[in-house]
Order: sequence, then C-alpha cells, then structure tokens
Amino acid sequence: MIWYNNVPHPKLVEYKKDQNWVTRSGDYLVFPGGGTQFKDGVGRYIQFVEQIMPTIQWGRRTRTVLDVGCGVASFGGYLLDRNAITMSFAPKDEHEAQIQFALERGIPAFLAVIGTQKLPFPDNVFDVVHCARCRVHWYANGGKPLLELNRVLRPGGYFIWSATPVYRQEQRDQDDWNAMVTLTKSICWRTVVKSQDVNGIGVVIYQKPASNSCYAERKTNEPPLCSERDGSRFPWYAPLDSCLFTTAITTSDERYNWPVPWPERLDVSYASVPDDSASNKEKFEADTKYWKQLISEVYFNDFPLNWSSIRNVMDMNAGFGGFAAALIDQPLWVMNAVPIGQPDTLPLIFNRGLIGAYHDWCESFSTYPRTYDLLHMSNLIGNLTNRCDLIDVVVEIDRILRPGRWFVLKDTLEMIKKIRPILKSLHYEIVVVKQQFLVATKSFWRPGKPASTSG
Repeated sequence: MIWYNNVPHPKLVEYKKDQNWVTRSGDYLVFPGGGTQFKDGVGRYIQFVEQIMPTIQWGRRTRTVLDVGCGVASFGGYLLDRNAITMSFAPKDEHEAQIQFALERGIPAFLAVIGTQKLPFPDNVFDVVHCARCRVHWYANGGKPLLELNRVLRPGGYFIWSATPVYRQEQRDQDDWNAMVTLTKSICWRTVVKSQDVNGIGVVIYQKPASNSCYAERKTNEPPLCSERDGSRFPWYAPLDSCLFTTAITTSDERYNWPVPWPERLDVSYASVPDDSASNKEKFEADTKYWKQLISEVYFNDFPLNWSSIRNVMDMNAGFGGFAAALIDQPLWVMNAVPIGQPDTLPLIFNRGLIGAYHDWCESFSTYPRTYDLLHMSNLIGNLTNRCDLIDVVVEIDRILRPGRWFVLKDTLEMIKKIRPILKSLHYEIVVVKQQFLVATKSFWRPGKPASTSG
C-alpha cells in the first residue's frame, strides 16, 4: 500500500484492472499481488515454480534474481519474504512509471531496457533470471537480447520464462516459440521443465551450462564464441555482444562452483574477483569486521536517524559490500553502487548474495526522484571532484532522496567542509559526528517556499 499522491498515475489502474496488479482505494494505491501471469496471485506462482523445479530453493540456493519487465515488481516483492533479493527492471512505457511504483513500495528496482547496450551488471552473477510476459523478442537482432541474459546469468543458473509463446497455439506465439527453441539450443541452454499451472499459464525453465564442453560440441559456431579481440568485457556503455563468452572455469573437473547456500555465502570471499590474492581476502575480512563494528557502535547510536523508517538504502561507494552486509538483519535492502574507476568489486558483492550496479556519479542514476530513504557515501568525493563539480553530485543526491530522509557522508573533515555549505543552501539540517561523519536531513523546502521542515 502506498500514498496515491506520491505516484499519482491512475493509468495503470485502468489498463490492468482485470489483472489485479494495482487498485486505488481512497488516498492509497493497493497492490493485491496479481499480474498478467499470476492468476492466483504471485505467492502461488512462486510456489508453483518451486514445485516444478525443487532445485530452485528460493532463499537458499537462489538468492540473487533479475526480473525483466517487472511491472510493479510484485514478483520481487514476494520473493523478499523468501530471503531472495530481486533486481527488478522495466522501461518507462505507456503504462506509466512502474519502477516508481516498485520503489515506492520499498522493492528493489531499476529503470532499464535491453536495447542496444549492456545492463550495468557484471558477468555471471544472477542465480535466476525471470521474465513473466515481459514482451522482449529474445531472438531479435541475432539473439543479442538473450545473449545479454546469458552474460549476466550465473553458470548453472536458471532462466524462468512465463509468456504466451510457452502455452498458446496462435501462429505468432508458435513462431516465437520455435525461434526460442532454436536460439536456446544454439547457446547450450538445457530445457529443464515445461509445465502449466491450474489456470493453464505455461512456464518453461532453462538452465545455463556449468561447463564449456557443449560450446565445443556444437555443429555450427553460431552464435560464434567470442575471442580476445572482441574488446573489453566491462559493461559500462558497452554495446550488446553478438558472440558467446565461455565460462571461466577454475576447477580441475571443469565445472563451475555454485556459491554456498544463503545466508552462509554472505561471509565468504569468492575466487571470481579479479584481484584474488591473499591480501584481498584479508582486506575483505577486515572490511566486514570494520563495518559491522562501526554500524553497531556509531551509526545506530550516535546518528539522528530513525532506522525504523528506512526501507531502501543506496551505498554510493560499496567496496566489498561490508556496509550492506552489516545491515543484513535490518528490515531494509541496499543498492550497492560500484563507481566507475574504482576497483571492480561488484562480482564479489553479488557472490555474497547482495545486489548492486555500476555507476558514474558524475551522471544521473537510473531511478525516479525521491525514491531512497538513505544515501550513504564513504571516501568518494575526492575522486569525483577531479572529474565533475561537487554541486552536480549534491543535486543528484537531492533528486534521489526522499524529503525527511537522510544523506550520510563518511570522509575527511576537509571534504565535509566542502559539501556542508552546498547542503545548507538546500536547507538540509546537518550534524557532524566525531569529525568524520556528516548526517544531513533533507527538508521539504523548495525554491520559492519559506524554509520549513513540514509540508
């Protein structure tokens, strides 16, 4: 349930009224957990998927999920109750701001589209990718959209596709299905199960190979295997691949090792991070310990934050994900941003069972205004101000943050002194703690209005 005035978009209520996505009730928008593919509610749908595919093990084996074309993100919302965290994404389309609905509900979501560029996620990190009626032509453009899913899906991971080509017999649906059969075989995805629920809604589950043997055995090299000449693997502003990358196998039996079950994986440093040295493992352990102690002793005790009103958090310089890991027992979720130009720790963050994205803080983040309760930045300003103006960074922080909520900066006193007058000019209430933390509360003030903390 959310305030209607925060997201005053009645169009989706009208478009989807027979599908039970969202209804208006007085001052509120209410989300009953329905959807085009969820005739008996999304909770039953999630249960059905686990019944036909028990090895999914929501919240144990499957922890990180990508939901493509997520609508109002009910799938990801209900998975939170199962200890699985979902990065839900959709474009802004004729249905209005679906991602804004999702974030207002307190569900992780991201504004994105599979078009010409790669998604800002590392290779081989999501345990499951899901698409319910997401209307993506996976085989278009030589299969590039599906190759992008293959890139971000963990070896041995599952793609759950619940769409009309799976179960309808119309010619158009059958053409789509046949094209999908050809494409999935060509990239060595195995069809694990194809089933229908009691309402006749069909689901097919594919599995990405955990070794490279199938790629070598293909009769035709189509799509071709990528070579070293195919350029950088880094997905920031990179075009979609038209070739297939093999799995970086590190074990002697030539099979990819799945992460240990959740929640144990939160505290494990994995070998798939580029700088996998003993000193890196020590840094990881020290970082985990450092944030655990700092949050319990300082953040919870000395900051003027109402933690019970914080649902979604952005860590703007996530490092190893120690900040998010230290908050894991709180009823909130953290978007871990790994800035461009910093060490690439995002694969490790995902391997820990957390979620995040690459970002350049000299640009806007792919979210709607007023969507986060807490923004946290640690030792990042120095690097940023070499490339862009600090005022622009603060404007973006102000855009993302909800009124009445908080921005926390951990940095040197020199950096705190630089940012403080800019925040003051926007009528933020500011407290400096222990000469290394700035805690700023966003007011309801806007230009042309008298300064006030109510509105």
